[in-house]
Amino acid sequence: MVFSSTIFIVYFLPFFLITYWLTPQKFRNITALLWSVFFYAWGAPKFVFVLFASILIDFFLANKIHKAEQDLKKKYLVSSLILNVGLLLYFKYANFFVGNTNWFLESIGMTAVHWTKLALPIGISFFTFQKISYVVDIYRGKNEPLKKISDLALYIILFPQLIAGPIVRYSEIKDQLQNRIAQTNIDNLLNGIFRFSIGLAKKMLIANQMSELADNIFRLPVETITMAQAWIGSLAYAFQIYFDFSGYSDMAIGLGLMMGFRFPENFNAPYISQSITEFWRRWHITLSNWMRDYLYIPLGGNRVKSKTRLYFNLSIVFLLSGFWHGAAWTFIAWGIFHGAFLILDRLFLLKFYKMIGKPLSILITFIITLVGWVIFRAETFPQAVSYIVTMFDFTNVDLAISTTKGTYSWFMEERFYIILLIASLFSFLPVFKFIEKNMNPFFETHVETELAVFKSIIAIVLLYICITEVIATGVNPFIYYRF
Repeated sequence: MVFSSTIFIVYFLPFFLITYWLTPQKFRNITALLWSVFFYAWGAPKFVFVLFASILIDFFLANKIHKAEQDLKKKYLVSSLILNVGLLLYFKYANFFVGNTNWFLESIGMTAVHWTKLALPIGISFFTFQKISYVVDIYRGKNEPLKKISDLALYIILFPQLIAGPIVRYSEIKDQLQNRIAQTNIDNLLNGIFRFSIGLAKKMLIANQMSELADNIFRLPVETITMAQAWIGSLAYAFQIYFDFSGYSDMAIGLGLMMGFRFPENFNAPYISQSITEFWRRWHITLSNWMRDYLYIPLGGNRVKSKTRLYFNLSIVFLLSGFWHGAAWTFIAWGIFHGAFLILDRLFLLKFYKMIGKPLSILITFIITLVGWVIFRAETFPQAVSYIVTMFDFTNVDLAISTTKGTYSWFMEERFYIILLIASLFSFLPVFKFIEKNMNPFFETHVETELAVFKSIIAIVLLYICITEVIATGVNPFIYYRF
């Protein structure tokens, strides 16, 4: 079930909110869990049993870790990691490994391995990381395990953040799981609706339009497009993925607020970053923080004896980060690309950016990011290379497409220019400190009556426009649903 669909907005969400708010406080966790199971089963009924079986095992292992001696703690921890990472590898990457193995076997004249392709469980990348953080934090002594398996199930399968994040740590939500009264109030409900409407507008009014433009260009043979078109395509995709994913995060955070949960922020104006290092502090923040705390620091982090080991740690983290996004060589290349620029930042780029000033640093970083998005978007690595070459081919700058039948003018519809302008404004206006400073307070729950009325009017208008668009267009899946 997709947030930006008629069935969710018109049917699921209203019925859920009515039953949830009519349920007595002490039973609201059960109500939320039942609706979350229904939400997940709607899209992946076969995998509900796999998910609950793994939750049951993690509940058992977490309790064992909490009570056991140190040697046994490690064994239980390793068992949990094997379970969770094993499920992720099997369902998400088995097709990739078998496909590449068969390509190699066929290239040397051998018979390919027979394999039935596996379906990917929805949200497995996200709930796997949450399950790992739960068990690891208990092993580290940071938290005690939940006493009710239903609470653990709710933490893992809570529908707002189940499919595409934000990645919520157990420590960030444990008190809220056990005390529904503190955060369940009318302020959070109204602000949740406002935040949801902002996210829906990002998705329907900006991301979907940019998706159409990006698809129009990326589906063309690379050799037929010009430099200008290549840049327009990369810009369109950059805005598509940002407003699509940040829109989903806004909707998830808004839905959480409606229920009395406060999820962590996942984006903070990433396109005003002055380096790739800063970009990863602003883009998909919960993934960056997870990778830092559960992979980079255990590898040694910055506290290593040699620069070589530091760069190795960064390379491993971003290689795995790229692979986490999808089972394809383009994602791996994208991870390596970002890891390389993080290393270059430490070698000399941060000093260079400081020397040339903020505007040029933002421009260069954004260009690097655009090149990375081309790698991320391309179907194959050779296609990505050809597209990037076209982006910097100054001998081919006009807006015409050459074909075997001649040359014809290429143009965009006027609405694309308008949406590109709007997307640019929303992406880069936070470069002004007073705007960036006041973005998050605008979403805060305790506000003056006048501002609350103003936000409510905005929410009603946006919801009306977006619901009309949803009904007209049908299902509008999010980019990160496939990750």
